[in-house]
Amino acid sequence: VFGKDITLILILSNLTSDRKTVKVDMSASTVLYTRRTVAEILKANTSVELGSKQGKHIRLKIPYSYYGKYLTTDKRIQVTALCEVLHTRGVKLLVEKTIILEDTNIIIKIPRRVVVNKAVTLEISYANPLPEPVSRCVLLVTLMNQQVKINLARLAARERSKIYFEFTPRRTGPLQLQVDFSCDKFSHIKGFVTIAVAPA
Repeated sequence: VFGKDITLILILSNLTSDRKTVKVDMSASTVLYTRRTVAEILKANTSVELGSKQGKHIRLKIPYSYYGKYLTTDKRIQVTALCEVLHTRGVKLLVEKTIILEDTNIIIKIPRRVVVNKAVTLEISYANPLPEPVSRCVLLVTLMNQQVKINLARLAARERSKIYFEFTPRRTGPLQLQVDFSCDKFSHIKGFVTIAVAPA
């Protein structure tokens, strides 16, 4: 989840009866959705002894403090591990994984029944997922082809807050509401909901 430390586990297994020494070079980078690297955030290497038919786990931890300021709006981190079996000729294995960090920051609550031409109040809950305070918080609410910009108070570390948003739907059928939350430490945390507007 965005704002938290990331823990990954690489599982190595020796499928032979011979003892093996494996050198592992690991790296992590923030990337765009095109896989283009933005910044390298972690490098680590280790060697592992594997006995006959033995498996071992290698744990890799990426703290938020390593990736936070380098993350783009794509919220992607690519991790690679190059595993080389020593004392053998050219036995290498490259493992890659792209992590897409989830947002759980925007929660939109709508009444059970929404009726055309009748005012309705929504509850929009938003949060700071980071272990540090954020300021210059802004919510951009898009509904019925109109945008409303709402300036918010600063949020403490891990703080959640909410606002109430009132509007009157002018037609029946599905209506999409989109919320975009930004601040000085991150931008474009999105949430959306489809509202079914019933006839009067």
